[in-house]
Formats: sequence, structure tokens, C-alpha cells
Amino acid sequence: MAEQTERAFQKQPTIFLNKKGGLKASESRFFCNPGLGFKIPAEAKMGSYIDKKCPFVGKVSIRGRVLTGVITKMKMNRTVVIRRDYLHYVTKYNRFEKRHKNMSVHLSPCFRDTQVGDVVTVGECRPLSKTVKFNTLKVTKSAASKKSFAKF
Repeated sequence: MAEQTERAFQKQPTIFLNKKGGLKASESRFFCNPGLGFKIPAEAKMGSYIDKKCPFVGKVSIRGRVLTGVITKMKMNRTVVIRRDYLHYVTKYNRFEKRHKNMSVHLSPCFRDTQVGDVVTVGECRPLSKTVKFNTLKVTKSAASKKSFAKF
């Protein structure tokens, strides 16, 4: 059974909970592979969370760009801000300058104990809110500091 923390009853739309005789373990949870070579976390298969915007247990498909970034803020509910660093070439001076972009990304509850500084791989999906258009697919632990220019 799912953790009921919202006012409305949380359940997966494809699972019928009132089956006579009860549900088998294999029938009690819906999960799918997002494709592109990303593995389903064990928490998504065995966990009890409900997240309709999760690429593993929700109805969100990943298509388009696959990007990486470093988590900088984790103050929103199921959403994190990642920082993407890149180099921009300035023709006049024949040199590169450092630039960055911040983007909001949906972070599924299946990725437990993520912290600021972790490197995440995100995939593009349909717009989930006004600013969120990407979904977390993989989290890699990192020991880098918050504002460091880690790629170069």
C-alpha cells in the first residue's frame, strides 16, 4: 500500500486494489523501463511511493535530449535545481569563457539520499509544470563542492 501523505487517496491508475483474494506481489505495482539504456531502480520496483510524474512508475515518457548537471538546490518538493556548466567561445579574444545555466528537474522519490553536489542524468519529457521539462534518470554520487566548475 502507498504512503498516504496527500489529502486525496494516492494510487496507481492501472492497478485495481479491490481484487477478490488479494493481489499477488507481481500485480501490486506498475513499473516500466524508460528505455535509452537506463535501469529501473530497485526502489521503483519494490517501493510503495506514488508519483505520476516518475519515468519509472508514472505515465511520463522520455524523448528528446539527455543532459547531465550537478544538483545545487533541493528545497522544492520532488524537484531539484541543477547547474549545467559549459564553455562559450569569444571570437574577438580567441578564448573561451565559463558560463552556466540553472534548470529545474523532477526528482523521483525512488532516488533516495541524494544530496547537493551529486551528478544527475536527466531526460526531456512533456512539460510537468511551468518550469520543469526534464526528469531525472540516473544519480551519480559526487564529492565535488557546490559551485565548482567540475567538467573542466
